[in-house]
Amino acid sequence: MSEEFEPTDQHVEQVWDTPTRPEIVELTKAHVEAMEITDDDLVWVQAGMHHVLLTTVGRKSGLKHKVALPTWRDRNGVRVVVASFAGSDKSPSWFINLCDKEANPRLLCQVQDGKFWSEAEILEGEERDLIWKQLCADRAWYENYQSKTSRVIPLVRLPETEILEN
Repeated sequence: MSEEFEPTDQHVEQVWDTPTRPEIVELTKAHVEAMEITDDDLVWVQAGMHHVLLTTVGRKSGLKHKVALPTWRDRNGVRVVVASFAGSDKSPSWFINLCDKEANPRLLCQVQDGKFWSEAEILEGEERDLIWKQLCADRAWYENYQSKTSRVIPLVRLPETEILEN
């Protein structure tokens, strides 16, 4: 029997058209630039969702890459990000880089009120499935994204393993 979850205070109704993959890349680039220069709510809270500026190291290039991602908090209050790429059959580059634990043993995460290092956890199995259902109660469009692809869309938990001073 399928477990149903009630929306939480993080519930967001999708009132926008999902951007194309090229549009996502351009929007993210502009969002990252804005996040680096201001802590204004207009930049950090988009469409009712708080965001994180995630820095990964390219698994081939060794260069730093930054991406702006909406976050959702699990029942323990830990941020979770979704590697959906709007339901693309390809995982987003940031996720592929994150999977290379040699290049990315921990990630630099910037949020509106500070920075922290995280030893990111890629959720799997029953835990991933439970968190997915809870997330989709708040952000139903992720179910639509999942229906567009045969890959299981990854969820990544970002525990704050070391808080950095501003």
